[in-house]
Amino acid sequence: MTATHDDSATPVTDHVHDNSWSANLEKPAHAEDRAYLVEQAIMAVEHTNPGNHVNLVSHGDHGHPESYLYEALEEAFDDGEMTTEYVDQCGCGGHVTRVHVREP
Repeated sequence: MTATHDDSATPVTDHVHDNSWSANLEKPAHAEDRAYLVEQAIMAVEHTNPGNHVNLVSHGDHGHPESYLYEALEEAFDDGEMTTEYVDQCGCGGHVTRVHVREP
């Protein structure tokens, strides 16, 4: 991460989720720094138990998440550990990507 963010002390989540949930990656700090958004997206997937999914709601300023997020997720996780699915673009311009964390 190249920049310091006001909310950097606050992780995208503070516990492991044993259910499906959504991670808000649309804050101003996410708009300012794509690397920060990707870092927090990876953290969200890491905090999702197998058999569940996390909806990554990414800031619209970075465009379609396929252009930057999917490859970063594939590099961060072992082959077959998770799958990505584009859901939709929000009315506010953000994008929703559903990441399914597979059972081992």
